[in-house]
Amino acid sequence: MSHTTHTRTRRTRNRSLALAAGAAVLALTLTACGSDAMGGMDHGAAGATATATATGATGTGAGTPAGGHQGHRMPGADSATATTAAPGTADPAADAPGLAAERNGYRLTPATDSLPAGAPTEFRFTVTGPDGKPLTAFEPDQTKRMHFYAIRSDLTGFQHVHPEMAADGTWTAPLAALTAGSWRLYASFVPDSGPGRGTGLVLSRTVTVPGEGAAAVAELPAATGTATVDGYTVSVEGTPVAGKAGELKVTVSKDGKPVTDLQPYLETFAHLTAFRAGDQAFAHLHPEARAAAGATGGPTLPFHAELPASGAWRLFLQFQTGGQLHTAGLTLDVG
Repeated sequence: MSHTTHTRTRRTRNRSLALAAGAAVLALTLTACGSDAMGGMDHGAAGATATATATGATGTGAGTPAGGHQGHRMPGADSATATTAAPGTADPAADAPGLAAERNGYRLTPATDSLPAGAPTEFRFTVTGPDGKPLTAFEPDQTKRMHFYAIRSDLTGFQHVHPEMAADGTWTAPLAALTAGSWRLYASFVPDSGPGRGTGLVLSRTVTVPGEGAAAVAELPAATGTATVDGYTVSVEGTPVAGKAGELKVTVSKDGKPVTDLQPYLETFAHLTAFRAGDQAFAHLHPEARAAAGATGGPTLPFHAELPASGAWRLFLQFQTGGQLHTAGLTLDVG
């Protein structure tokens, strides 16, 4: 073999080896990239599942907080994860908004899991942050640092109060007399410190009110577009669809005449919350306009409605006239 031929053969062999090595490297690279891509797909799917679970939107296409608007602010439930249940908490598998005792490291801790029946009482609790310490910094939302709700398991006995916080972070919620049975208590707030700062949260616990009639269950009133309270008639127009934003129009009248002297209550002319029959999932329906101090309003009030799941929802509309707060309840079917 001539020197020239030998050189060409060696060059051809080297080029073949280089191409083979490059192909191997490329294959490894593609394998690694494919692994990363699959990993990304898995994370994305898990994230989507977590979002649906946290908002109670599985199968509905709902997005928050709701979960629709779970609290008075858009809650950070999309990344929330319920933790292991303690006595009096919701089942950790519950996927409906407002049913977890812990979200994003913030935890509702009650002083008791039982309250007396038949007389005004107080419920004491703390909210601890991700650092495990009582949270004492809260951002006012609709003029209040904390909105607190109580409702019996059959959606009767609704109460909405604003507790007071002591310097050590202990809250005291004044409650009117409770009937015997199982009650769920909700704390709606916006942390003003920690990783959840500025994001609305709704946490809840169940408590037992022992006594005669504890097992009794009231029948849920039939779905209707009107309700009466204290001589006022409240009408609701709109057809909300689970997981989709829409509008509800509330009209207040008295003796067949439109009411135009509604007074501001929590910076609006009406406050509207909803609870789902069966699991007591929570939703806050936001008014589309604020009420200026000293102004009067009515008779029609538009609300941004985003209910996270289908079913029968019990709505509670609160409005104020002549310095008196009225609460009207009605049932709404959500498809």
